Amino acid sequence: MSAAALRLANRESRGVCITLMLLAFAFLAVFLVLPLVAVFAEALRQGWSAYLDALKEPETLSAVWLTLGIAALVLPFNIAFGVAAAWAIAKFDFRGKSLLTTLIDLPFAVSPVVAGLLFILIFGAQGWFGPWLSEHDVRIIFAAPGMAIATLFISVPYVARELIPLMQAQGREEEEAAVSLGASGWQMFRRVTLPNIKWGLLYGVILANARAMGEFGAVSVVSGHIRGETNTLPLHVEILYNEYNAVGAFAAASVLALLAIVTLIAKTIVEWRMRHEQQTLAAALPAEKTA
Repeated sequence: MSAAALRLANRESRGVCITLMLLAFAFLAVFLVLPLVAVFAEALRQGWSAYLDALKEPETLSAVWLTLGIAALVLPFNIAFGVAAAWAIAKFDFRGKSLLTTLIDLPFAVSPVVAGLLFILIFGAQGWFGPWLSEHDVRIIFAAPGMAIATLFISVPYVARELIPLMQAQGREEEEAAVSLGASGWQMFRRVTLPNIKWGLLYGVILANARAMGEFGAVSVVSGHIRGETNTLPLHVEILYNEYNAVGAFAAASVLALLAIVTLIAKTIVEWRMRHEQQTLAAALPAEKTA
């Protein structure tokens, strides 16, 4: 089939296009925009004073800082693992490659609650390492370290999953050329690989960070729900809502919503920069061939 015939076969009438667009926007408005507006409306129901007072509560501030702290703590591990795994899978052939790819997807398949229970089985008082940890006075479960480990497990695939197809599409030619010119491994990564994957890496970091800040299930299991100590924002919202503290619950939820909006804006900017760079490269290639 010719290109012209293919374009004609995929062309829809204006009415169909408008109908599909209206359905998509209606779905987004009902299931995404409306709940977001409702969160802020409920948070501000009793006025700005009550809203700000709820945010100034020590337990709420502790939950905010713990959420941001855990996200910041797991981020370097996500980056290191994501880049290393993507580089190994995209650039090398080795035994166990398919197994590594499957294991990277494991957190997508395992329920977060089950993941939390597994960490209790490993690090809990009656777990595999529990007696040794108790003997050396090391707390992991029902403490921040266990919450960080659970968050890392849930968020670790995002950077790797974003970089693997990108690095596979780029191939190995540029790295091989750099090595043939005498570049060391670090120089090759810093001057060739990193510039080529920078926007994909940033995109994966944004997704991993958003997942880390919003995690509930696995963190809930290993946290112990100690108020002011091991409650992240999602856990704090649940506790306040169960106590019928609507203003406090929705005020805390509005902070999560604001973080989500900031993440969405950053994601949109990165997507735009990635498309712009791809279009620039696509436009430069014909010019190079002509020259």
